[in-house]
Amino acid sequence: MNNATVKIKLPELKKTCSLKRIAIFGGADIDDKHPLYQEVFNVARYLAYNDKVVVDGGGPGVMAAATAGAESAGGETLAVTFYPTDMPNFEGRFGENLVDKEIKTANYIERMFGLMQHADAFVCFQGGTGTLSEWATAWLLAHLYYGNHKPLILYGEFWYELMRVVNDNFFIGESEKKVYKIARNEVELIAALGEFEAELESRCELPKTVN
Repeated sequence: MNNATVKIKLPELKKTCSLKRIAIFGGADIDDKHPLYQEVFNVARYLAYNDKVVVDGGGPGVMAAATAGAESAGGETLAVTFYPTDMPNFEGRFGENLVDKEIKTANYIERMFGLMQHADAFVCFQGGTGTLSEWATAWLLAHLYYGNHKPLILYGEFWYELMRVVNDNFFIGESEKKVYKIARNEVELIAALGEFEAELESRCELPKTVN
């Protein structure tokens, strides 16, 4: 019997006192004519206009929309990528997703943890099982590191029904409900970001932001 130990490195615990780098999660299987693409594009453009670094997985669909939106505003973009050789149902790297910086990883798990590591907050759009895994992992890490956590914004009306089902059928604690906010549109996303940044000012004892 082979008893070799395999070590998988979790994202490092670092004090998070700013929301500079925002990761965007969502489905790969949409094109630039899909309504979701334009929503993501607009959100990423807003983030870039407000000096945020937009982080995504370097693939098509929502990821490509995030990069395009940020680049349209002259923003900084980062992709954490994985080039699969034996995963026919994983989208991999999309050549038209042209980012400023790319971090290549060895496998899907490293890619996902890399996205967690290189972001300060997460915006989760509609997607498939990959998006579900990213959302659940980000939410779990926020729970494990609560008090020094990275917040989530769940974007879209559908999240209200989904989270109602989750909260009604799983054992979800009060602190786990505090690390995310649901935003139905860009206006609500802007408000959610402002609330999370205010929480960080208090948590890190930062000078109050003057609007």
